[in-house]
Amino acid sequence: MIWWLVAFAHGDLDQKGDDFVPCVTSIHSFSSAFLFSIEVQVTIGFGGRMITEECISAIIILIIQNIVGLVINAIMLGCIFMKTAQANRRAETLIFSKYAVIAIRNGKLCFMIRIGDLRKSMIISATVRMQLVRRTTTHEGEVVPLDQIDIQMDNPVGTNGIFLVSPLIICHVIDKNSPLYELSADDLQHEDIEIIVVLEGVVETTGITTQARTSYLSEEILWGHRFVSTVSEEEGMYAVDYSKFGNTVKVPTPSCSAKKLDEDGGLARFKLQDSSSSGSVRRRHPSLRVKQLSACQ
Repeated sequence: MIWWLVAFAHGDLDQKGDDFVPCVTSIHSFSSAFLFSIEVQVTIGFGGRMITEECISAIIILIIQNIVGLVINAIMLGCIFMKTAQANRRAETLIFSKYAVIAIRNGKLCFMIRIGDLRKSMIISATVRMQLVRRTTTHEGEVVPLDQIDIQMDNPVGTNGIFLVSPLIICHVIDKNSPLYELSADDLQHEDIEIIVVLEGVVETTGITTQARTSYLSEEILWGHRFVSTVSEEEGMYAVDYSKFGNTVKVPTPSCSAKKLDEDGGLARFKLQDSSSSGSVRRRHPSLRVKQLSACQ
C-alpha cells in the first residue's frame, strides 16, 4: 500500500512521456506495487522493477522495509527454533528428590540426592554439578555473604557423566576435602546453607543442550535417612516405581560430623560398640542400637 501511495503521489501510475523518471520503474497498478514490495521484503529482485534516484521518500521506505524484513525473519527463525528445541519443556521432565539425605553408604558418611528422567528419550552426556552456598569470613576478616564452594561427587567412572536410564542416587562422600566435613546433625539445624544442584545434558532428539536446577536448604536435608529403592524386577524385566521417588527411611547414622567421626576412630568404633551390646538389652530397648550409633561419644 505504501509503495502504491508513493507511486500515486509522484504520478507514476499515469502514462507520461519518455522523459518522465518514476520513483520505481514498472509500477502501473496496485498489483505491480505489491510484487515490488515482495521483491524488496525477501530480496528476490527479478529486475523488472527497480527504484530510482528520483524520490528520496522511496529510498527511505526501501531502507525501512529491508530492516523490517530482517527483523521479521529473525523473529520467525527464533520462534521456529524454540518450538523445535523445547528445551524448557524437556528440562521439566528432569526431576529431583524433594529432600536430600545424609547417611552411611559403603562405610562412609555421604550426602545424597536422587535424580530421574520421566521421558523415554535419553539425555546424552548428562553431567551433575553441586555447589555449597554459605556465608564465610576470610582470614583477613572479609565477609563473603554468598561464597560458592564446589562439591565433588563420588563416581567410579572418574567423571560427572551419568546415564539416566533409571532414577539415580548422586552421592557425595563427606571427607576431609568436603565443605560439609565439620557439619554435624545439630549444626545442620542452625546453619544457613544452600546446596545447588545443576543437571545438564544434550537432548537426544534435537541435539540441544538443556539444563535443570534445584537447591536444598538446611531444613530440606534429612540426617539419618536414605532413599527407598524404586527399581524392582518383574518377569525378567526391570520396572521403575516413581511413586517412591522421594520416599526415605530412617537408618542408624552417627549424629556427629565426619571430622569428629574420624577423630574418634571412624565408623568401625561405633560398629564395635553396637556388637558388644547384650541381646537382652536390645530386646527390652529396641531403639538402643540407633541411640548408641548416633551418640558420637
